[in-house]
Amino acid sequence: MDLKLQSNVTAQSPYVVSEKNTVAENVVALTLRHASGQRLPDWTPGSHIDLILPNGMTRQYSLCGDRWDPYSYRVAVLRESEGRGGSALIHDHVKVGDHIGIGGPRNNFPMVPSQKYAFIAGGIGITPLLPMIRQAQVLGAEWRLLYGGRTRRAMAYLDDISHMGGDVTIVPEDRGGLLPLAEWISEKAGFDTKLYACGPGRLLDAVEALCTGRPLGTLRTERFVPRERSAPVRNAPFDVELARSGRTVTVRPGSSILDAVRACGVNVLSSCREGTCGTCQVTVLAGRPDHRDSILDDDEHRSQTSMFVCVSSSCSDKLVLDL
Repeated sequence: MDLKLQSNVTAQSPYVVSEKNTVAENVVALTLRHASGQRLPDWTPGSHIDLILPNGMTRQYSLCGDRWDPYSYRVAVLRESEGRGGSALIHDHVKVGDHIGIGGPRNNFPMVPSQKYAFIAGGIGITPLLPMIRQAQVLGAEWRLLYGGRTRRAMAYLDDISHMGGDVTIVPEDRGGLLPLAEWISEKAGFDTKLYACGPGRLLDAVEALCTGRPLGTLRTERFVPRERSAPVRNAPFDVELARSGRTVTVRPGSSILDAVRACGVNVLSSCREGTCGTCQVTVLAGRPDHRDSILDDDEHRSQTSMFVCVSSSCSDKLVLDL
């Protein structure tokens, strides 16, 4: 894969890298501003943006800076040794002064009002939680954090966290082993507490298993990579009616709703094609989706009001979408 920058692409973007800093082992932070100094769109804790990289790749990263700064966005990027090349490009080639496109911000991990919050972070999963912690401080809410990583050197923003106050437990795996999830959740995250978790899939799977009996809406997770998906509910063609366009398309096994809709000339924005970024969310007017995303929780899936067409399919012979 050619990771070299392409100046003919970068020149088209109005956003510029104003700072690039190493914030942990294999983690760099980028600060982005509008090239002409314009105000950037507001965002809320839990939001992410698309970075449209100079070679045409698009990658999603959580905003982890100051949400009250209207002129800059900050993201932190972990070098993924087994990734698809986006993090390597950012680490090795992107530099201060380069132009990068931005999509969003969007928020699939919203922070809801509460008097008590508990946060669980694994590795780079600390990034969407930092603005939440700052928001909890502003609101005067009680908060606590359990933060783990391979080593202290690999854990970003430890200095920032040390100045935030609150009830913070730091567990580098090389010194303290795995996070004490069961004990910490039982002691620190009662049913009157909103619990937010972000990190590797195995960590989130364990958190979700431990929280099976919690009231709906008290646990929220965000995944950077998709869950393992079971086989589709059906292995037969189905129709998708596009209510606003007045068209009907057939989606065949092995194809996605997104590709079928685009093939008939209806444009739907998309980015990750993994069901993790939320760009391709559409409203469902009729039919029963086969939800295969890693964003919505079980209660939201049961509501059947929207779906992510890059990965999700259909349980019924026909879906009607607001497209």
